[in-house]
Amino acid sequence: MTALAGPGADAFWATSLRRWNTVCWVLFAAMAVGLVAMDRPGGSKYAALALLGSVVLCYAVLDRFPGNRVVRPHGYLTVLVLALGGLAYLRSNYAALFMVTLPHYWMFGRTPRVSMGFLGLATAGTLAGSVLRQDGWTVEFFSETLVSTVIVVAVGVLIGLWAHSVVAQSAERAELIVELERTQAQLSEAHQRQGAADERERMAREIHDTLAQGFASIIVLAEAARSGVTADPARSAQQLRSIESTARENLAEARELVGSGRQPGPGRLAAGSVAQTLRRILDRFAEDTGLSVDADLEDLVCDQQTRIALLRCTQESLANVRKHARASTVGVVLVCRPYGVELEITDDGTGFVVEESTGFGLDGMRKRLAELGGRLTVTSSLGDGTRVLALIPIESMESAETGGAA
Repeated sequence: MTALAGPGADAFWATSLRRWNTVCWVLFAAMAVGLVAMDRPGGSKYAALALLGSVVLCYAVLDRFPGNRVVRPHGYLTVLVLALGGLAYLRSNYAALFMVTLPHYWMFGRTPRVSMGFLGLATAGTLAGSVLRQDGWTVEFFSETLVSTVIVVAVGVLIGLWAHSVVAQSAERAELIVELERTQAQLSEAHQRQGAADERERMAREIHDTLAQGFASIIVLAEAARSGVTADPARSAQQLRSIESTARENLAEARELVGSGRQPGPGRLAAGSVAQTLRRILDRFAEDTGLSVDADLEDLVCDQQTRIALLRCTQESLANVRKHARASTVGVVLVCRPYGVELEITDDGTGFVVEESTGFGLDGMRKRLAELGGRLTVTSSLGDGTRVLALIPIESMESAETGGAA
Protein backbone atom coordinates (compact mmCIF):
# COMPACT_ATOMS: atom_id res chain seq x y z
CA MET A 1 0.00 0.00 0.00
CA THR A 2 2.79 2.45 0.88
CA ALA A 3 6.30 3.15 -0.19
CA LEU A 4 7.72 2.66 3.28
CA ALA A 5 5.53 -0.19 4.40
CA GLY A 6 5.80 -2.27 1.25
CA PRO A 7 7.54 -5.63 0.77
CA GLY A 8 10.93 -3.93 0.71
CA ALA A 9 10.62 -2.66 4.28
CA ASP A 10 12.06 -4.77 7.05
CA ALA A 11 10.56 -5.60 10.43
CA PHE A 12 12.06 -2.51 12.09
CA TRP A 13 10.31 -0.13 9.72
CA ALA A 14 7.04 -2.03 9.90
CA THR A 15 7.10 -1.82 13.72
CA SER A 16 8.01 1.89 13.63
CA LEU A 17 5.13 2.68 11.30
CA ARG A 18 2.65 0.79 13.46
CA ARG A 19 3.77 2.81 16.49
CA TRP A 20 3.50 6.06 14.54
CA ASN A 21 -0.04 5.12 13.48
CA THR A 22 -0.89 4.64 17.15
CA VAL A 23 0.44 8.13 17.87
CA CYS A 24 -1.75 9.46 15.05
CA TRP A 25 -4.87 7.91 16.48
CA VAL A 26 -4.08 9.27 19.94
CA LEU A 27 -3.56 12.74 18.50
CA PHE A 28 -6.77 12.56 16.46
CA ALA A 29 -8.68 11.62 19.60
CA ALA A 30 -7.01 14.35 21.69
CA MET A 31 -7.76 17.02 19.08
CA ALA A 32 -11.38 15.91 18.82
CA VAL A 33 -11.80 16.00 22.63
CA GLY A 34 -10.15 19.40 22.79
CA LEU A 35 -12.42 20.81 20.10
CA VAL A 36 -15.56 19.46 21.76
CA ALA A 37 -14.71 20.25 25.37
CA MET A 38 -12.72 23.46 25.23
CA ASP A 39 -13.81 25.47 22.20
CA ARG A 40 -16.71 27.84 22.32
CA PRO A 41 -19.73 26.87 20.28
CA GLY A 42 -19.80 28.42 16.88
CA GLY A 43 -19.25 27.93 13.19
CA SER A 44 -15.46 27.71 13.45
CA LYS A 45 -15.69 24.90 16.00
CA TYR A 46 -17.94 22.78 13.81
CA ALA A 47 -15.89 23.54 10.72
CA ALA A 48 -12.69 22.43 12.52
CA LEU A 49 -14.46 19.24 13.68
CA ALA A 50 -15.60 18.58 10.12
CA LEU A 51 -12.09 19.04 8.73
CA LEU A 52 -10.57 16.82 11.41
CA GLY A 53 -13.31 14.23 10.91
CA SER A 54 -12.70 14.10 7.15
CA VAL A 55 -8.98 13.42 7.76
CA VAL A 56 -9.72 10.74 10.37
CA LEU A 57 -12.36 9.05 8.20
CA CYS A 58 -10.16 8.94 5.10
CA TYR A 59 -7.16 7.72 7.08
CA ALA A 60 -9.23 5.02 8.80
CA VAL A 61 -10.60 3.72 5.49
CA LEU A 62 -7.15 3.72 3.88
CA ASP A 63 -5.51 2.11 6.89
CA ARG A 64 -8.10 -0.66 7.33
CA PHE A 65 -8.92 -1.22 3.65
CA PRO A 66 -5.79 -0.38 1.65
CA GLY A 67 -7.18 -1.90 -1.54
CA ASN A 68 -10.43 0.06 -1.59
CA ARG A 69 -11.40 2.03 -4.70
CA VAL A 70 -12.99 5.01 -2.91
CA VAL A 71 -10.18 6.50 -0.83
CA ARG A 72 -6.85 6.20 -2.60
CA PRO A 73 -3.49 7.32 -1.13
CA HIS A 74 -3.30 10.49 -3.21
CA GLY A 75 -6.92 11.28 -2.36
CA TYR A 76 -6.16 11.05 1.36
CA LEU A 77 -3.15 13.35 0.95
CA THR A 78 -5.32 15.87 -0.89
CA VAL A 79 -7.86 15.84 1.96
CA LEU A 80 -5.01 16.20 4.47
CA VAL A 81 -3.58 19.22 2.62
CA LEU A 82 -6.98 20.95 2.48
CA ALA A 83 -7.71 20.13 6.14
CA LEU A 84 -4.38 21.53 7.34
CA GLY A 85 -4.93 24.73 5.36
CA GLY A 86 -8.44 25.07 6.76
CA LEU A 87 -7.35 24.38 10.37
CA ALA A 88 -4.50 26.89 10.00
CA TYR A 89 -7.07 29.49 9.00
CA LEU A 90 -9.60 28.55 11.70
CA ARG A 91 -7.24 27.82 14.60
CA SER A 92 -3.68 28.37 15.68
CA ASN A 93 -3.03 24.87 17.13
CA TYR A 94 -2.80 22.97 13.84
CA ALA A 95 0.98 22.46 14.24
CA ALA A 96 0.67 19.20 16.20
CA LEU A 97 -1.42 17.63 13.46
CA PHE A 98 1.02 18.87 10.82
CA MET A 99 4.05 17.36 12.57
CA VAL A 100 2.46 14.00 13.36
CA THR A 101 1.17 13.53 9.83
CA LEU A 102 4.52 14.33 8.19
CA PRO A 103 5.31 10.60 7.65
CA HIS A 104 2.00 10.18 5.79
CA TYR A 105 3.36 12.11 2.81
CA TRP A 106 6.17 9.59 2.49
CA MET A 107 3.99 6.61 3.31
CA PHE A 108 1.31 7.37 0.74
CA GLY A 109 3.24 9.44 -1.80
CA ARG A 110 4.84 6.30 -3.33
CA THR A 111 7.79 8.27 -4.79
CA PRO A 112 9.98 11.02 -3.27
CA ARG A 113 8.88 13.50 -5.95
CA VAL A 114 5.15 13.01 -5.26
CA SER A 115 5.73 13.01 -1.50
CA MET A 116 7.61 16.30 -1.60
CA GLY A 117 4.96 17.75 -3.91
CA PHE A 118 2.15 17.06 -1.44
CA LEU A 119 4.33 18.22 1.45
CA GLY A 120 4.99 21.46 -0.39
CA LEU A 121 1.26 21.95 -0.96
CA ALA A 122 0.56 21.30 2.72
CA THR A 123 3.23 23.82 3.73
CA ALA A 124 1.89 26.42 1.35
CA GLY A 125 -1.69 25.79 2.53
CA THR A 126 -0.87 26.14 6.22
CA LEU A 127 1.18 29.28 5.63
CA ALA A 128 -1.62 30.79 3.51
CA GLY A 129 -4.20 29.96 6.18
CA SER A 130 -2.02 31.51 8.86
CA VAL A 131 -1.52 34.67 6.81
CA LEU A 132 -5.25 35.02 6.28
CA ARG A 133 -6.01 34.35 9.95
CA GLN A 134 -3.43 36.91 11.14
CA ASP A 135 -4.56 39.54 8.65
CA GLY A 136 -1.42 39.75 6.60
CA TRP A 137 2.31 39.46 6.87
CA THR A 138 2.81 40.34 10.52
CA VAL A 139 5.98 40.18 12.57
CA GLU A 140 4.43 37.36 14.59
CA PHE A 141 3.86 35.38 11.40
CA PHE A 142 7.50 35.72 10.30
CA SER A 143 9.03 35.13 13.75
CA GLU A 144 6.88 32.22 14.86
CA THR A 145 4.78 30.58 12.18
CA LEU A 146 7.06 30.82 9.13
CA VAL A 147 10.32 29.87 10.89
CA SER A 148 8.85 26.95 12.85
CA THR A 149 7.01 25.62 9.79
CA VAL A 150 10.12 25.76 7.60
CA ILE A 151 12.18 23.97 10.26
CA VAL A 152 9.58 21.23 10.71
CA VAL A 153 9.21 20.73 6.94
CA ALA A 154 12.98 20.66 6.41
CA VAL A 155 13.42 18.01 9.09
CA GLY A 156 10.53 16.04 7.63
CA VAL A 157 12.07 16.17 4.15
CA LEU A 158 15.47 14.99 5.40
CA ILE A 159 13.98 12.15 7.43
CA GLY A 160 11.71 11.12 4.55
CA LEU A 161 14.53 11.04 2.00
CA TRP A 162 16.71 9.08 4.38
CA ALA A 163 13.90 6.59 5.06
CA HIS A 164 13.29 6.14 1.31
CA SER A 165 17.00 5.53 0.80
CA VAL A 166 17.12 2.90 3.54
CA VAL A 167 13.99 1.15 2.25
CA ALA A 168 15.35 1.19 -1.31
CA GLN A 169 18.56 -0.43 -0.09
CA SER A 170 16.54 -3.01 1.86
CA ALA A 171 14.48 -3.78 -1.24
CA GLU A 172 17.65 -4.09 -3.32
CA ARG A 173 19.16 -6.45 -0.75
CA ALA A 174 15.98 -8.50 -0.74
CA GLU A 175 16.09 -8.75 -4.54
CA LEU A 176 19.75 -9.73 -4.40
CA ILE A 177 18.97 -12.42 -1.84
CA VAL A 178 16.12 -13.75 -3.99
CA GLU A 179 18.39 -13.69 -7.05
CA LEU A 180 21.13 -15.46 -5.09
CA GLU A 181 18.71 -18.15 -3.91
CA ARG A 182 17.45 -18.55 -7.48
CA THR A 183 21.02 -18.81 -8.78
CA GLN A 184 21.91 -21.33 -6.09
CA ALA A 185 18.86 -23.41 -6.99
CA GLN A 186 19.78 -23.27 -10.68
CA LEU A 187 23.38 -24.18 -9.85
CA SER A 188 22.23 -27.07 -7.69
CA GLU A 189 19.95 -28.26 -10.49
CA ALA A 190 22.82 -27.94 -12.97
CA HIS A 191 25.07 -29.95 -10.65
CA GLN A 192 22.39 -32.61 -10.38
CA ARG A 193 21.99 -32.73 -14.15
CA GLN A 194 25.75 -32.87 -14.60
CA GLY A 195 26.01 -35.61 -11.98
CA ALA A 196 23.28 -37.60 -13.73
CA ALA A 197 25.01 -37.09 -17.09
CA ASP A 198 28.35 -38.17 -15.62
CA GLU A 199 26.74 -41.24 -14.11
CA ARG A 200 25.06 -42.12 -17.42
CA GLU A 201 28.38 -41.71 -19.18
CA ARG A 202 30.11 -43.89 -16.61
CA MET A 203 27.45 -46.59 -16.92
CA ALA A 204 27.64 -46.41 -20.72
CA ARG A 205 31.40 -46.83 -20.54
CA GLU A 206 31.13 -49.76 -18.12
CA ILE A 207 28.49 -51.45 -20.26
CA HIS A 208 30.62 -50.95 -23.36
CA ASP A 209 33.73 -52.27 -21.66
CA THR A 210 32.02 -55.31 -20.11
CA LEU A 211 28.65 -56.42 -21.45
CA ALA A 212 29.08 -55.12 -24.99
CA GLN A 213 32.53 -56.69 -25.33
CA GLY A 214 31.22 -59.96 -23.93
CA PHE A 215 28.30 -60.05 -26.35
CA ALA A 216 30.60 -59.22 -29.26
CA SER A 217 32.85 -62.10 -28.21
CA ILE A 218 29.86 -64.44 -27.98
CA ILE A 219 28.76 -63.48 -31.50
CA VAL A 220 32.22 -64.11 -32.96
CA LEU A 221 32.57 -67.42 -31.12
CA ALA A 222 29.08 -68.53 -32.13
CA GLU A 223 29.76 -67.77 -35.81
CA ALA A 224 33.06 -69.67 -35.65
CA ALA A 225 31.49 -72.64 -33.86
CA ARG A 226 28.63 -72.83 -36.37
CA SER A 227 30.96 -72.76 -39.36
CA GLY A 228 33.23 -75.47 -37.90
CA VAL A 229 30.70 -77.75 -36.26
CA THR A 230 31.16 -80.49 -38.92
CA ALA A 231 34.77 -79.88 -39.96
CA ASP A 232 36.29 -79.54 -36.48
CA PRO A 233 33.85 -80.68 -33.76
CA ALA A 234 36.47 -80.45 -31.00
CA ARG A 235 37.23 -76.84 -31.85
CA SER A 236 33.53 -76.02 -31.99
CA ALA A 237 33.00 -77.65 -28.58
CA GLN A 238 35.76 -75.51 -27.13
CA GLN A 239 34.19 -72.41 -28.63
CA LEU A 240 30.82 -73.36 -27.17
CA ARG A 241 32.45 -73.66 -23.74
CA SER A 242 33.94 -70.20 -24.26
CA ILE A 243 30.50 -68.90 -25.18
CA GLU A 244 29.05 -70.37 -21.98
CA SER A 245 31.87 -68.92 -19.87
CA THR A 246 31.53 -65.48 -21.47
CA ALA A 247 27.77 -65.52 -21.00
CA ARG A 248 28.16 -66.36 -17.30
CA GLU A 249 30.65 -63.52 -16.89
CA ASN A 250 28.28 -61.12 -18.64
CA LEU A 251 25.46 -62.23 -16.37
CA ALA A 252 27.61 -61.58 -13.30
CA GLU A 253 28.59 -58.16 -14.68
CA ALA A 254 24.94 -57.29 -15.36
CA ARG A 255 23.89 -58.33 -11.85
CA GLU A 256 26.60 -56.17 -10.34
CA LEU A 257 25.66 -53.19 -12.49
CA VAL A 258 21.96 -53.49 -11.64
CA GLY A 259 22.28 -54.62 -8.05
CA SER A 260 24.94 -52.35 -6.59
CA GLY A 261 25.62 -49.62 -9.16
CA ARG A 262 29.34 -50.01 -8.53
CA GLN A 263 31.97 -50.36 -11.17
CA PRO A 264 31.97 -54.02 -12.23
CA GLY A 265 34.94 -56.19 -11.71
CA PRO A 266 36.71 -55.11 -8.48
CA GLY A 267 35.51 -58.08 -6.49
CA ARG A 268 36.90 -60.55 -8.97
CA LEU A 269 40.09 -58.58 -9.46
CA ALA A 270 40.92 -58.92 -5.79
CA ALA A 271 41.47 -62.66 -6.17
CA GLY A 272 44.87 -62.17 -7.84
CA SER A 273 47.43 -59.63 -8.95
CA VAL A 274 47.04 -57.45 -12.01
CA ALA A 275 49.52 -59.62 -13.90
CA GLN A 276 47.57 -62.81 -13.07
CA THR A 277 44.26 -61.23 -14.11
CA LEU A 278 45.69 -59.96 -17.41
CA ARG A 279 47.33 -63.36 -18.02
CA ARG A 280 43.94 -65.09 -17.73
CA ILE A 281 42.39 -62.58 -20.14
CA LEU A 282 45.22 -63.06 -22.66
CA ASP A 283 45.05 -66.87 -22.43
CA ARG A 284 41.33 -66.76 -23.03
CA PHE A 285 41.83 -64.39 -25.97
CA ALA A 286 44.48 -66.63 -27.54
CA GLU A 287 42.25 -69.67 -27.05
CA ASP A 288 39.21 -67.99 -28.61
CA THR A 289 40.95 -66.35 -31.56
CA GLY A 290 43.89 -68.65 -32.25
CA LEU A 291 46.25 -65.64 -32.39
CA SER A 292 49.77 -65.69 -31.01
CA VAL A 293 50.05 -63.64 -27.82
CA ASP A 294 53.43 -62.52 -26.49
CA ALA A 295 53.07 -61.14 -22.96
CA ASP A 296 55.60 -59.60 -20.58
CA LEU A 297 53.68 -58.74 -17.43
CA GLU A 298 55.37 -57.33 -14.34
CA ASP A 299 53.73 -58.27 -11.05
CA LEU A 300 52.54 -54.87 -9.79
CA VAL A 301 50.98 -53.65 -6.56
CA CYS A 302 48.47 -50.89 -7.31
CA ASP A 303 45.13 -49.55 -6.16
CA GLN A 304 41.80 -50.91 -7.28
CA GLN A 305 40.95 -48.10 -9.69
CA THR A 306 44.28 -48.53 -11.47
CA ARG A 307 43.70 -52.30 -11.68
CA ILE A 308 40.27 -51.72 -13.24
CA ALA A 309 41.66 -49.18 -15.71
CA LEU A 310 44.43 -51.57 -16.81
CA LEU A 311 41.94 -54.39 -17.19
CA ARG A 312 39.47 -52.32 -19.24
CA CYS A 313 42.19 -50.91 -21.49
CA THR A 314 43.43 -54.45 -22.17
CA GLN A 315 39.91 -55.74 -22.87
CA GLU A 316 39.09 -52.86 -25.22
CA SER A 317 42.39 -53.17 -27.11
CA LEU A 318 41.97 -56.92 -27.55
CA ALA A 319 38.37 -56.42 -28.68
CA ASN A 320 39.58 -53.97 -31.35
CA VAL A 321 42.21 -56.47 -32.47
CA ARG A 322 39.56 -59.19 -32.69
CA LYS A 323 37.08 -57.05 -34.65
CA HIS A 324 39.26 -54.88 -36.88
CA ALA A 325 42.98 -55.65 -36.99
CA ARG A 326 43.12 -59.01 -38.81
CA ALA A 327 46.41 -59.54 -36.95
CA SER A 328 48.38 -62.74 -36.34
CA THR A 329 50.39 -61.67 -33.31
CA VAL A 330 49.60 -59.52 -30.28
CA GLY A 331 52.16 -58.21 -27.80
CA VAL A 332 51.34 -57.01 -24.28
CA VAL A 333 53.83 -55.39 -21.91
CA LEU A 334 52.98 -54.26 -18.37
CA VAL A 335 55.79 -52.51 -16.52
CA CYS A 336 56.26 -50.07 -13.65
CA ARG A 337 58.43 -47.07 -14.54
CA PRO A 338 59.74 -44.40 -12.14
CA TYR A 339 57.05 -42.05 -13.39
CA GLY A 340 54.14 -44.50 -13.48
CA VAL A 341 52.65 -47.74 -14.80
CA GLU A 342 52.79 -48.43 -18.53
CA LEU A 343 50.59 -50.87 -20.40
CA GLU A 344 51.57 -51.36 -24.04
CA ILE A 345 49.53 -53.45 -26.47
CA THR A 346 50.72 -53.93 -30.04
CA ASP A 347 49.54 -55.96 -33.03
CA ASP A 348 50.75 -56.63 -36.56
CA GLY A 349 47.38 -56.05 -38.15
CA THR A 350 46.15 -53.77 -40.89
CA GLY A 351 46.27 -50.62 -38.76
CA PHE A 352 44.07 -47.55 -39.21
CA VAL A 353 44.19 -43.75 -39.37
CA VAL A 354 43.98 -42.59 -35.75
CA GLU A 355 42.61 -39.14 -36.60
CA GLU A 356 39.64 -40.70 -38.41
CA SER A 357 38.69 -43.02 -35.56
CA THR A 358 35.25 -42.19 -34.12
CA GLY A 359 34.64 -45.25 -31.95
CA PHE A 360 33.41 -45.10 -28.36
CA GLY A 361 36.09 -47.49 -27.13
CA LEU A 362 39.19 -45.32 -27.52
CA ASP A 363 37.27 -42.33 -26.18
CA GLY A 364 36.21 -44.30 -23.13
CA MET A 365 39.79 -45.46 -22.51
CA ARG A 366 41.06 -41.88 -22.66
CA LYS A 367 38.43 -40.65 -20.20
CA ARG A 368 39.01 -43.55 -17.81
CA LEU A 369 42.75 -42.87 -17.74
CA ALA A 370 42.21 -39.10 -17.48
CA GLU A 371 40.20 -39.64 -14.28
CA LEU A 372 43.40 -41.13 -12.78
CA GLY A 373 45.63 -38.41 -14.20
CA GLY A 374 46.89 -40.71 -16.94
CA ARG A 375 46.85 -40.59 -20.72
CA LEU A 376 46.40 -42.84 -23.72
CA THR A 377 48.63 -42.74 -26.78
CA VAL A 378 47.56 -44.58 -29.94
CA THR A 379 50.01 -44.97 -32.81
CA SER A 380 48.93 -46.65 -36.04
CA SER A 381 49.05 -46.39 -39.82
CA LEU A 382 47.53 -48.43 -42.61
CA GLY A 383 49.43 -51.71 -43.05
CA ASP A 384 51.79 -51.17 -40.09
CA GLY A 385 49.77 -52.45 -37.16
CA THR A 386 48.76 -50.57 -34.02
CA ARG A 387 50.41 -49.58 -30.74
CA VAL A 388 48.32 -48.59 -27.73
CA LEU A 389 50.18 -47.15 -24.74
CA ALA A 390 48.36 -46.45 -21.48
CA LEU A 391 50.18 -44.50 -18.75
CA ILE A 392 48.97 -44.04 -15.19
CA PRO A 393 51.22 -41.82 -13.04
CA ILE A 394 52.65 -43.06 -9.77
CA GLU A 395 51.12 -40.11 -7.86
CA SER A 396 47.55 -41.26 -8.53
CA MET A 397 48.41 -44.78 -7.43
CA GLU A 398 50.04 -43.61 -4.20
CA SER A 399 47.21 -41.22 -3.32
CA ALA A 400 44.60 -43.89 -3.94
CA GLU A 401 46.53 -46.42 -1.86
CA THR A 402 46.92 -43.88 0.96
CA GLY A 403 43.19 -43.10 0.83
CA GLY A 404 42.36 -46.79 0.90
CA ALA A 405 44.65 -47.39 3.85
CA ALA A 406 43.13 -44.52 5.75
